Amino acid sequence: MTTERRTEHIPPGRDRTNPLAPPAWLLAGLRPTAAPVPWAAVLRAGVALSVPLAVGFAVDEPEYGALVSMGALSGVIGDTADAYRMRVLNIAVPQLFGAVGVALGTLVFGHGWLAVGVLTLIALVSGMISSIGTVASVSGLLLLLNAVVGAGLPMPRPWWIAPLLLAAGGLFVLALTLLGWPLRGRRPERAAVAAAYRALADGLEAAGGPGSAYEDARRRLTLALNHAYDLVLGRRARVHGRSPSLVRMLAQLNVLIPLVEAAPAAHLRRRPLPPEVPAAVRELADAVEEERTGAHVLVLPAPHSQSERAIDAALRHAAAIVHLAEPETHNVDDRLGRPAALRVRARRAVRDMMFSSASWRYGLRLALCIGLAQSLVSLIEVERSYWVALTVTFVLKPDFGSVFSRALLRALGTAAGLVLAAAVLAEVPRGWWDVPVMFALAALIPAFSAKGYAFQTAAITPVILLLSDLLNHQGFDLIRPRLLDSLIGCAITLLAGYLLWPESWRTRLGDRLADCVDDAARYVERCFAPVADEAGVRVARQTRLQARRRIYRDLSGVRSEFQRALTEPPPTGARAAAWWPLVVAVERIVDATTAARVRVNHGAVPPAAEEVERIARELRGLAEGVRSSVTPVRVVVPPAADASSVLAPVHQEVAAARAIAQPAR
Repeated sequence: MTTERRTEHIPPGRDRTNPLAPPAWLLAGLRPTAAPVPWAAVLRAGVALSVPLAVGFAVDEPEYGALVSMGALSGVIGDTADAYRMRVLNIAVPQLFGAVGVALGTLVFGHGWLAVGVLTLIALVSGMISSIGTVASVSGLLLLLNAVVGAGLPMPRPWWIAPLLLAAGGLFVLALTLLGWPLRGRRPERAAVAAAYRALADGLEAAGGPGSAYEDARRRLTLALNHAYDLVLGRRARVHGRSPSLVRMLAQLNVLIPLVEAAPAAHLRRRPLPPEVPAAVRELADAVEEERTGAHVLVLPAPHSQSERAIDAALRHAAAIVHLAEPETHNVDDRLGRPAALRVRARRAVRDMMFSSASWRYGLRLALCIGLAQSLVSLIEVERSYWVALTVTFVLKPDFGSVFSRALLRALGTAAGLVLAAAVLAEVPRGWWDVPVMFALAALIPAFSAKGYAFQTAAITPVILLLSDLLNHQGFDLIRPRLLDSLIGCAITLLAGYLLWPESWRTRLGDRLADCVDDAARYVERCFAPVADEAGVRVARQTRLQARRRIYRDLSGVRSEFQRALTEPPPTGARAAAWWPLVVAVERIVDATTAARVRVNHGAVPPAAEEVERIARELRGLAEGVRSSVTPVRVVVPPAADASSVLAPVHQEVAAARAIAQPAR
């Protein structure tokens, strides 16, 4: 059997036909993402930011209305979840941290070097909090942002008015968001589960065809499964087993896993599956989304091969679970295991944050940059000086993407946004005209945020300037200091937050990739480990499922890290490009191993223990070479294995991976 090989396209460093063309790593960030416009979010953002202004003008307190709109702006930016129960925390918790931040900033306003020290300490705490998770990251961001604003702008007195108004804006966004909960209920979760079924159908349809189409479909399936599990399992430890709808959706997700495992076996046969198979999976997706239950009969062609028998059995079992009138209660754990209680996860997160060197390093990086920014504006007269620290805060977020490219993209996005802001500030009179203008500008934020960071910056800039003008009444004079302060903030971030920290520009992607290769070796061993009895079979199967889910999730994270590194300038981007084909090769090794296990389950002869040990040893040798080098390493490719072995495709993929790791001569 021959295995199709291909090398994924890696963006070139620069267009060689045009030496003046910008490098590809910069153009990648300026290329808009092909994402649909979230119309509900667009309407919600327009209402959330314009209504407070209207109320402020109506009661003759436009400054209060502007502060409420500022709070609403942070709520709009943080509303990134799908499930309603997750959106409550995603919006409400950061607002609490934001209120604390603006209160602390207000208390040190005008206190010179005391304000510098307090903001530096807040930056350290903010950076460390950001390492815990998504909600914590947004909370840390808002804590620091509002502290900077409170320390840089005169706020209404007494000190508690500004936190109250900003929190009111965020809660207004939350109230608008939750209006659809009674009508839509669990629809976002059901839609995510149905999307996983449809992604699987695409993968089964591509199985047996060109390798590129199948691998792309399999990666989309991994992302869809991760997203669905995250939504269904997100913060649900308290309701485990109590919510029938959550139990049903989790069981529907879990019965997909045998089908996901059988897909690589079907693909390796190089023969497309009957069209009735993906059609049946899409029909199940519709049943999941519409909550259809009751008797259902699948009409499928008779299976002939081991892989077809595996798909047939898994598909019929999935159909039975999807159409059950009562939720299946015996298969309701994530393939990574049941999630711990919230308090347990919270304790673990705090412990990891306090004792993690990465958490301290990022906190110190952010504190250094904020300290330098505040010291600079304390020593040198800079108009609207708080914008310098705001720029540092937005750019120096490692979980938001490449620091280097974000600094450049923020400068470009700010310049583009200032063009629109200049037109608004110059032509629109302050007063009631600000309300419809704010509605239009705010509506652009969700639409542009889906396109990329530079586009989001361009959309947010005129909104912030309009709100700042309502507080400062400087009009068109805000344009020049805004651009200057943003450029200063970007320069501080590049120098003190990027170049001074070798870990930010000396990629450690080889370590993460080597860990995945080690995981692949362990997965091979677990797939074919001997078992003594029926109980051992069940335990071994659960262990395999968890190992497979974990390695695919880790590979998805590694792929995202590589995509991020490719947007970095040399040498980081060049090293990431050199290792990229090996990422694809590891994914194919896991696929081939899964396919071999499926064939053994359905009648193929199990491999000898020596053969399994040989593959695991080769993978560990490859991992060691990857971990000890920053460029592809030289390895010795072993002779071809016995083509009759069930592990023959795995041998081929391992040999291909080792060949990829061999430097060109």
